[in-house]
Amino acid sequence: MRILLTNDDGIYAPGLRALRKELMKFAEVVVVAPASEQSGVGHSITLLQPLVVQEVLDESNEFLGWAIEGKPADCVKLALLELIPEPPDALVSGLNAGSNAGINVLYSGTCAAAIEGAFFHQTSIAVSLEYTKPKPLDFAKAAELGAGVVKQILDKRPARGSLFNVNIPSLDRGPVRGIRTVRQNTAPYVETFSRRVDPRGRVYFWSNPEFSCSNLHPDTDVTLLGEQFITVTPLQFNLTHEAMLKEMGSWQWKM
Repeated sequence: MRILLTNDDGIYAPGLRALRKELMKFAEVVVVAPASEQSGVGHSITLLQPLVVQEVLDESNEFLGWAIEGKPADCVKLALLELIPEPPDALVSGLNAGSNAGINVLYSGTCAAAIEGAFFHQTSIAVSLEYTKPKPLDFAKAAELGAGVVKQILDKRPARGSLFNVNIPSLDRGPVRGIRTVRQNTAPYVETFSRRVDPRGRVYFWSNPEFSCSNLHPDTDVTLLGEQFITVTPLQFNLTHEAMLKEMGSWQWKM
């Protein structure tokens, strides 16, 4: 089995290295990832600058993959269209430092890379680790758990282009209680900003790292993650509102 591994934290991120080590126990792994951190870039792509590519070696001085000076979606495009001679059997994006549950899926570069893989009809899995205190995080244990979920998904041989979002609960809160298949929570998060003034009197804002979900829908990724379960959510990128589309079929349009 061949796995294309990418992320949004950058090719030198410890989460990616830890997950690669675990995935290599059952698959051949090639890495194509951003040269620097791209957290929160969503599904943006690079159009007005060149995508510089550089080969990267691992800790054993062996070929690891390619670093791309671009976004996570750029990395997947280049990997599948230019860098890898044969398509992989699956794409894995992670291991991300921080959960990507609920509406964070829409902001996440980790999930965007997986979605891009699904565009290309690759079975794609995003894997993220929630944390409740500053780093260092136990990436080794989280990678072991995440790779186990990835293998179980791939063993089921889902249809090509299937897309999954996996979140591992904070290991600081206690032991993991199990794995649950759940829907995505769609309630917005409560966010705050710190207002400051620079030495020249200009106002600027920092996004605060603490945020919470005000409406925890039962049996969703946000809820079960908080209860120490690994959550697995099947996703799709078709954003068409089918019920509204059907209703609009009866509308009379005028020029």
